[in-house]
Amino acid sequence: VQLQASGGGLVQAGDSLRLSCTFSGRPSSRYGMGWFRQAPGKEREFVAATDRAGRNTYYADFVKGRFTISKDNGKNTVDLQMNSLKPEDTAVYYCAADQQREPIERYAASYYWRGANYDYWGQETLVTVSS
Repeated sequence: VQLQASGGGLVQAGDSLRLSCTFSGRPSSRYGMGWFRQAPGKEREFVAATDRAGRNTYYADFVKGRFTISKDNGKNTVDLQMNSLKPEDTAVYYCAADQQREPIERYAASYYWRGANYDYWGQETLVTVSS
């Protein structure tokens, strides 16, 4: 399994960016997908996730209403649309995949928050938001 993230860049506060993560090697329909980020000097943190069907979505409180995660199993991609960007969104962003063998309903929201639950990680893409 390989994950390839793209779409990062330098933008101004209030602008938008769309990150994309391409999944290859296995059918993405078997994997829940998440986005995490790590700002300089800080711990990695959960941003957003969706289950393997792309049916349920989960967000960190600090991005609710601004970011939208979407999964396309036909294209094996998961995107993160980021609107109203703030300087504090500056970080390297990672996509991650979690093989889900159980019924989707068994995965609580808190499951997606934990990076340790993900099996595969892509390389980072840098997002820089200037004030």
